[in-house]
This record gives sequence, C-alpha cells and structure tokens, in this order.
Amino acid sequence: MTGRKLKDYFPMIRTREQVLRDIESDAVLKAKFESFSEDRRKEFLDFCTGERGVKNLYDSFFNAVMNPDIYPERVRDLISAILGKRIVSFRVMQRSSFSIGDEKSLVIMDIVVEIAGGEIINLEVQKIGYDFPGERAACYASDLTIRQYARARNEASRDPDKVFSYRSINPVYTIVLIERSGREFARFPDRYIHRFAQQSDTGMRMNLVHHYIFVALDIFKKTHQNGAIEGDLDAWLMFLCTENPEQIMDLCDKHTEFRSLYRHIYEICRNRSYRKLRSRSR
Repeated sequence: MTGRKLKDYFPMIRTREQVLRDIESDAVLKAKFESFSEDRRKEFLDFCTGERGVKNLYDSFFNAVMNPDIYPERVRDLISAILGKRIVSFRVMQRSSFSIGDEKSLVIMDIVVEIAGGEIINLEVQKIGYDFPGERAACYASDLTIRQYARARNEASRDPDKVFSYRSINPVYTIVLIERSGREFARFPDRYIHRFAQQSDTGMRMNLVHHYIFVALDIFKKTHQNGAIEGDLDAWLMFLCTENPEQIMDLCDKHTEFRSLYRHIYEICRNRSYRKLRSRSR
C-alpha cells in the first residue's frame, strides 16, 4: 500500500512544520539545531516526524517499554518467542552481588528471570558482539547455577524433611541479543540465531544444565530486507532492529500487539527528543 505514513498509525507524531516551529520558538534549541550538519538536521527531523522509524534499541526507549517490573507480558512474550515455548509467568531475580562484567556502557538491557518451571533465563541485549564472548556467557551461566545450588543447600539445611539433591538444579538459559555482531557471526551470513547446548560425543544423555542462545540482529536485518515476517520470533526481531517505516507498518498490520509498543515509544519520543537536543547544548 503506497502513500501511507507512520503518522497515520500514530497521530502523536508531529509534522515537520510543527517540529521546526517548536525549535524556532526556543533560542537554545534553535542554536543547537543550527550547529548540526545538514545530514544531521535531516536525521533528527526524520526521526521526530516519522519519516524514519524509531531505533528501538536506543537505551532509554528499550528499557522503558521492556521494563520487566512494569510490562512483564512484553518480556514474557519476547523470551517465549526466542525459546520457542510459551512462558506463562516469571519472577525477576536480582543480579548477584558479585559483579562479573566491569563494563556496562555497551549493555542495553540485562535481566535475570525465573520462570514457573524453575528454569532461569538471563536476557542480555548488547550493542557490540565481541564484548560478549562465549567465555563471558559461561561465567554468567555458572554464576546462576551456583546461586541455585546455594539456595537449594540453604533450604535443605533449614528443613529436616528436605534432602539436598543436585537434581534440584534447573536449566539455565543465557540469551544474548546483539545489535552489531562480530567476526564469528559473519562466517554464517545466512544464520542469525545460534543455539548451544552441551552434549556427549558418544550419544550418552546427561542433564547438563547450561544453554546459550546468541541472536545477531544485524544479520537478521540483512536477511529480512524484504520485510518477510514468519511467526512470533521474526516479529520480535523485526521490532528490535528495523527503522524502516514500511516494515514497521507491516509489522503493526500483521502483529497488532506491537502497535501498543510503538505507541508507547512515540509518546516517549515526543517528550524526550527536544530534551535530548537541549541536553547536547550544555
């Protein structure tokens, strides 16, 4: 369908004339805006007016609309799509007091949840792939396993009717969504999701509890340039990575549940865009 605009879906998006009028009426905003290069002015105006889609992985947007304490159903649906199984409920767990990662500036989101069956899921959204290598993922998974062990030991010590068993340790899933993947992922240009689990070289089965899922959002974006969406996983990954207005509108048509997320983001965008522009002038 031609001629449609994001503003038709989200009326709170302002026109170019309204945005320029607001900037013109504020001396600080006007001075800063005029200091931009021509390309940067166009980028800012396109962003505010819906000519270009919102970058949903921008920290303040993503953490606001995917806050697990306020919108648990959104986080639940995202994790369900990635795991390929329906999660009914979860509780948010506090991070261990022992800090594994000493560099958080490139982390967009980092949450740990325990689902109803006892499995623990660490969901991390990372800007750059090489900052989350396999060794770091193993450290995160090991930390969560040890926390389960300590909890089970403590519960058994306080209840004489309970006997500690290692079989009470539940699976741990480390899910890493990567905005810009590294060289390891580039070797698989047509594969954007990689699932790892420990297995024997003999075929023997043993419940080794660590599972890892790495999702290269930039590769997904390249392989879905035509906007094809098949299933909930594709829908969520498209939401996370696309800035293309046509793809956003197609997503909202085919998966109407995303309209409320985009509506939330555009409300934030309207309130924060000028504040961000003003803050850069200080």
